[in-house]
Amino acid sequence: MAATTSHPPLRAVPFRAPTARLALRSESSSAGPAELDGAWWPRSRDLPSELSALADVLDPLWGRITRVTVNPTHWPVVPRKVSVAGHVVKVGWFLAEQDPHELLLLSYRMGRWNLLVVPPQTTPVSAAWLMAAASDPLGMSTASRLMEEAARLRTVSETDRAVEAVWDSEGGHEARDPGARPRIPTVTAALPHQPMGR
Repeated sequence: MAATTSHPPLRAVPFRAPTARLALRSESSSAGPAELDGAWWPRSRDLPSELSALADVLDPLWGRITRVTVNPTHWPVVPRKVSVAGHVVKVGWFLAEQDPHELLLLSYRMGRWNLLVVPPQTTPVSAAWLMAAASDPLGMSTASRLMEEAARLRTVSETDRAVEAVWDSEGGHEARDPGARPRIPTVTAALPHQPMGR
């Protein structure tokens, strides 16, 4: 006698890109116009797939994104149109007119926004600093200036770590000032009572 098993039919499950990593400037800020409205940290330089994840988050917040412009310096492929969330986003590019680290988004109903594009390979610490700086309501730096500042801070941090490593390998403060070494407390243990006279 043969046993048969029944499996439910396979169904296609649509792939969902991970949610976009964003930091946006507060809309309630009264600090006046800033250079940037926030920062976006894409996971790759694949503009069509990254724009899809970005539009999923921004469309409900800002209205349907209809147009995007980039500087092609950091994007290997810049398509003319990208299909996202059931609609088409037109993509344009400007070489000299647009900051290479910036993405410009337009919505017919709501306006325009400038986002710093944090390079995908950026470390989490640097990315967190860049995203906080770009979304600061009082921030007046351009995208390129923030990238330069992040590079400077990274260099300072690496230099500090190198100096500290040398310092530690040479014994640090203790090697130069023996009097600064902490004293090891003397521990005395009570010995068991020994009879005298033997």
